[in-house]
Amino acid sequence: MGGIEPQSRWHASAFLAAGSSSFSDFLTMTAPELLPGRNGTSVAVDGAPGDIPHGTTIVAAVTADGVVMAGDRRATAGNMIAQRDVEKVFRSDEYTCIGYSGVAGIGAELVKLFQVELEHYEKLEGRSLSLEGKANRLGGLVRSNLGGAMQGLAVVPLLAGYDEETGRGRIFNYDVVGGRYEEQRFTGVGSGSLFARGALKKLYHDGMSTNDAVLACMQALYDAADDDSATGGPDVSRRIFPMIAAVTADGFQRYSEDEAARYALAVVNERMQRPDGPAAEMQQITS
Repeated sequence: MGGIEPQSRWHASAFLAAGSSSFSDFLTMTAPELLPGRNGTSVAVDGAPGDIPHGTTIVAAVTADGVVMAGDRRATAGNMIAQRDVEKVFRSDEYTCIGYSGVAGIGAELVKLFQVELEHYEKLEGRSLSLEGKANRLGGLVRSNLGGAMQGLAVVPLLAGYDEETGRGRIFNYDVVGGRYEEQRFTGVGSGSLFARGALKKLYHDGMSTNDAVLACMQALYDAADDDSATGGPDVSRRIFPMIAAVTADGFQRYSEDEAARYALAVVNERMQRPDGPAAEMQQITS
């Protein structure tokens, strides 16, 4: 058909066989080479994983209405900038978003597989997974790349979403072997996350509005870029700005380039006057 040789693994019986509602389990049984890291991307280039493009810093924060996630746009290969406008923050379904840090090719495949995983489950079961279930499924997908991670080709995702059952935002962090950890207020992943979390620790407060949380995340990414060469700051001349997404009871919203530019330029203009950024308020101690 169209010059493409039919493959027996896609015989109708494969789709009709009893199994779980997991699309990744279906691929494991019928076409394991299509899983992230199984189609050749897990092989190091000339034995040097550092030469493969890596995505870097992602941050997320819980807000009064849900969650906010933001990510820089730089991908690096060793000490070189591989790409300046990589996308690292994505919609996974109506009430969750996902970002990744690590090997860019495997990270992009992991995101796509997770998106299909959630859609596949919803079509088979007639309902969507709970946020807890989504977090568990993502942990399993990360674990499936354990072989690549042991070769230095790791991907670490960050999942954030609005929990319809509890009516609040939640954030889940992962390690390279699929361990899942819930973050109660804010977090970050990637090479610049140490500096980003330090900034958020001073700027974040419980019950932040979505607008204030976006601005705090933008400040955090600016601080990360200031101290981590692998994290890209706002590129005003090229009009490349961090990606921003918010998830609330109204669903997923990705901010437009113009909206992201407005927040980024506000931070840049402020830093022109105060390079170290806003100071955290301190409580006065009286004797």
